[in-house]
Amino acid sequence: MTDLSPFPITQKWPAQHPDRLQLYSLPTPNGVKVSIMLEETGLAYEPHLVSFETHDQMSPEFLSLNPNNKIPAILDPHGPGGKPLALFESGAILLYLADKTGKLIPQDAAGRYETIQWLMFQMGGIGPMFGQLGFFNKFAGKDYEDKRPRDRYVAESKRLLGVLDKHLANRAWIMGDDYTIADIASFPWIRNLIGFYEAGDLVGFSEFKNVARVLETFVARPAVVKGLGIPKRG
Repeated sequence: MTDLSPFPITQKWPAQHPDRLQLYSLPTPNGVKVSIMLEETGLAYEPHLVSFETHDQMSPEFLSLNPNNKIPAILDPHGPGGKPLALFESGAILLYLADKTGKLIPQDAAGRYETIQWLMFQMGGIGPMFGQLGFFNKFAGKDYEDKRPRDRYVAESKRLLGVLDKHLANRAWIMGDDYTIADIASFPWIRNLIGFYEAGDLVGFSEFKNVARVLETFVARPAVVKGLGIPKRG
């Protein structure tokens, strides 16, 4: 059995199954990327809820794994060379799990880099812009009298949706016929934008027929249905 005791995070979140990949997360758009990926690949894992309500992400134990105090993070007891590997940043984790399992990323070099390209499109564009729009539309930002900040993120979110919508014309998934980590990265954020952030009308989501079509297919996948609720909120 793998000994994970050298990792301080296991003091706060003890591993009941130390031979399984340990997931430290919350069911947010970034968090569910990894739980969905784990469900899609069939890897054995043990989820741990990192509660923002109790500031778990600021605890010394969590910071020992992710000094950037963001979810998700993983601890894989069977990392490269058979040694445990701690990893944070959802995009990096998706790439790692794809390489570990040989799934959900093309094996040819060109296809691999094209997939990474769209993964970076989500990491650098969709995630940050949609998140800022959510702040200004639903949370404290909604009380600002000056609507220029909100409108800036509305315009950029619409632009990003337009880029993706055009790309998805006549495509089943971002990479064509094959479902990949690019889809797992992007569609939880799109779902959140029109759902939890209540910004569908603001961005004119009904205009983006291809994005809506693929989103509907994405959320119907059994692994997605399950992964969207992991870890279960307390």
